[in-house]
Amino acid sequence: MTPEQSTWFAETFDALVANVNLAVLGKDHVVRLALTAMLAEGHLLLEDAPGTGKTQLAKAIAATVQGTHSRIQFTPDLLPSDVTGVTIYDQGTRHFEFHQGPVFASVVLADEINRASPKTQSALLEVMEESKVTVDKISHSVGRPFMVIATQNPIEQAGTYRLPEAQLDRFLIKTSLGYPDHDSMVEILAGSAERDRSSHLTPKITTHAVGEMAVLASTVHTDAAVLDYVARLAEATRADAQTALGVSVRGGIALVRSSKVWAASQGRGYVIPDDVKLLAEPVLTHRIVVDTEAEFAGVTARQVLARILADTPPPAARIG
Repeated sequence: MTPEQSTWFAETFDALVANVNLAVLGKDHVVRLALTAMLAEGHLLLEDAPGTGKTQLAKAIAATVQGTHSRIQFTPDLLPSDVTGVTIYDQGTRHFEFHQGPVFASVVLADEINRASPKTQSALLEVMEESKVTVDKISHSVGRPFMVIATQNPIEQAGTYRLPEAQLDRFLIKTSLGYPDHDSMVEILAGSAERDRSSHLTPKITTHAVGEMAVLASTVHTDAAVLDYVARLAEATRADAQTALGVSVRGGIALVRSSKVWAASQGRGYVIPDDVKLLAEPVLTHRIVVDTEAEFAGVTARQVLARILADTPPPAARIG
């Protein structure tokens, strides 16, 4: 990545963030994480209470990149075909035709994903990993860009199914919108007559340009010392006495990919250890399963990761 390309990437990224912020007030960092997930060609998991603006975020991102948007409300009776689509026999043409499901969109909001059965949840696995759906042995591409923004209710709530580790691992980033600060809340209330703030957003780039930004971000230089740092962090989570399951290889790759996008968004053509440290929590925490005994004692995955970050020294030499 040349200095000129780094500058263009950072300016474009800031413009995208500013546009989404017009609809999602007071959540600049979360918006940056969401766009980082998109440009790293990954997916976003939001664990939040109802009414915090999750749908607005998905619609605002879709409008900003001139893409399509769909929303799937996950319920206990939802079937896998309700997500992916179904093949129907057309008596007129005497051929089977595939009818696309709501997963065929640039930005897919999978709302309350942990209220559906595990069988329906698993319908998203292939499309999240490979950006295609296979029905009756025929593959159908969902296009590019493709991003799933899934929301889940806190697992303590009634009627929820815990997402299996294999599916959690497919999400590049997990974060929370949370409630807005006081000033943002007042501004939202002042505009309460406008039900959908994202409907007035103007696109800043095309979906084709999003693909170009993703390719450009992949060329960001990552020094061997930084890669070693990521590997040591992942290995430390697996070796820790308080974890039953640590960060997988996919998790390490996710941290590198997202760090490259974050570095480019800061106008740099190389990753520094601070990028890794900043993104470690949203990228790695949901991939760590705390040991039952430690969990019973009140230990959380976030606490385990914070301790590992403190105990694992970053590269001492200057990177870049």
